[in-house]
Amino acid sequence: MIATVNPATGEVVRRFEPLTEAQLEGKLAGADRAFRSYRRTSFADRARWLLRAAEILEADRDRLGRVMTLEMGKPIAAARGEAAKCALACRYYVEHGERLLADEAVDLGSGRAFIKYQPIGAVLAVMPWNFPFWQVFRFAAPALMAGNVGLLKHASNVPQSALEIEDVIRRAGFPEDVFQTLLVGSSQVARVIDDPRVKAVTLTGSEPAGMQVASQAGKQIKKTVLELGGSDPFIVTPKADLDRAVRTAVEARCINNGQSCIAAKRFIVDATIADEFERRFAAGMAALKVGDPMDESTQVGPLSTPDMVEDLDKQVRCSVEMGARILTGGKRPAGPGNFYPPTVLTDVPVQSPAYREELFGPVAVVLRYNGIEEAIRLANDTEFGLGASAWTNDEAEQRRFIDEIDAGMVFINGMVASDPRVPFGGVKRSGYGRELSAYGIREFINVKTVRVA
Repeated sequence: MIATVNPATGEVVRRFEPLTEAQLEGKLAGADRAFRSYRRTSFADRARWLLRAAEILEADRDRLGRVMTLEMGKPIAAARGEAAKCALACRYYVEHGERLLADEAVDLGSGRAFIKYQPIGAVLAVMPWNFPFWQVFRFAAPALMAGNVGLLKHASNVPQSALEIEDVIRRAGFPEDVFQTLLVGSSQVARVIDDPRVKAVTLTGSEPAGMQVASQAGKQIKKTVLELGGSDPFIVTPKADLDRAVRTAVEARCINNGQSCIAAKRFIVDATIADEFERRFAAGMAALKVGDPMDESTQVGPLSTPDMVEDLDKQVRCSVEMGARILTGGKRPAGPGNFYPPTVLTDVPVQSPAYREELFGPVAVVLRYNGIEEAIRLANDTEFGLGASAWTNDEAEQRRFIDEIDAGMVFINGMVASDPRVPFGGVKRSGYGRELSAYGIREFINVKTVRVA
């Protein structure tokens, strides 16, 4: 079902019919046709349109934020901030896109040689619901600036967000069919990937979805970029500012209602300060206001779907049955809506779901360590490798965390966050490829070597 279902109430707000085969064919043909002319547009024109998109996102952030909150439940203040962050990404590529894709001269001793960056065509973006605007724009802004065209297959529970994004691109002045939303089910994704007019695929989502998309694209020898799950460590040493670490830990675990791949999930704390950290952390989590995401004072809203709540609750209950201890939360509330309380678990067994699996909701795991070696071992004891945060004012410890943690991003004394100026992505089962910065705009590019004798 492609529909908007209010996660705070369970009300079906609006349903959408998936595209027919004829309609889907029309959109694919339109994308192919649009690319033939769009690839020849100037950087100046693309920058002008992308700047206008940024202005629309900023001017309409209140209305667009309400659409996001209605569809997936993020607090309204965060939703408005998400729209503004999308504008920031657009402005980054307006300012830097042409320079990042400029020809690069190479001295080969005779004649003239250079590297040329050229767009490749239609790129399919298979996107998730948790950041329904940001995760699209961090693909779309560089792709459009590079001269590619976009096809968006968004999550089935955020169709209005998907259509609003298409509308922003249209209103910004981009040529017809340069960016299109495909209201299709998951079963039609393989058909789109197989189409020769689609040249590459980017996916943000679950491991199973990533494996399916990468496998299908591999059969057609098409490039993919995958941003998958994360079980990010948050290490606290005795040499950290404990007050700042605790405050940030609460925010880092419950950002976006805990539904973020780069949300801190495993809090790895030195045994000498663990009791104090647990006490303060549990109190901070318990103090968060859970409720209507349209209420400006709400800090944690509902999870996106009933299935998400059920899965999270099973992970917690199973972990407790295996020996984990609840410091706060851990009990699914009665009543309407997909709510789950901020929860802290400790004494978590190594084989329990809370230790081994990604917890996609406001549930934190506290692990204790003795010595820096064990802290690094625990941080790396996961199949994921997206982000990591380490808290210490000791420079030697900082260097070890930077060098030895297996992750695509390591933040020292700060919360992991995406920024258009630096690359975003992971290692291990968190995926491959990079979004944002120079690396992101060059992912779906023909890097052409040119030599003139």
